[in-house]
Amino acid sequence: MGHLNYGNGARFTFDDRLLTHLRTVILAKLNLQESLVFTWSDDQQQHSIWLHPSVPVHFEFDERSTDELNPAWIEQLLAFANSQGGLRLVEEPPQPS
Repeated sequence: MGHLNYGNGARFTFDDRLLTHLRTVILAKLNLQESLVFTWSDDQQQHSIWLHPSVPVHFEFDERSTDELNPAWIEQLLAFANSQGGLRLVEEPPQPS
């Protein structure tokens, strides 16, 4: 399990594979100086954070290397990130052949 550290001490836990894909999408948006809302649920509650280019973000992974990216999943996550509802988690689609 990896961690998304945001701002001054907020720390959220995600599976490394998911976090790798989230990193790609979040950094793509922040690199363009675009803000976005990111919403997800865990066992206890729903979370929403406002990601802004001026706020520090740090990704930590348990594994030294990350899996190959699934382009279909990146496309889905980016579509949500670019929507009014913001980035939210969806199941990973099958890898394109």
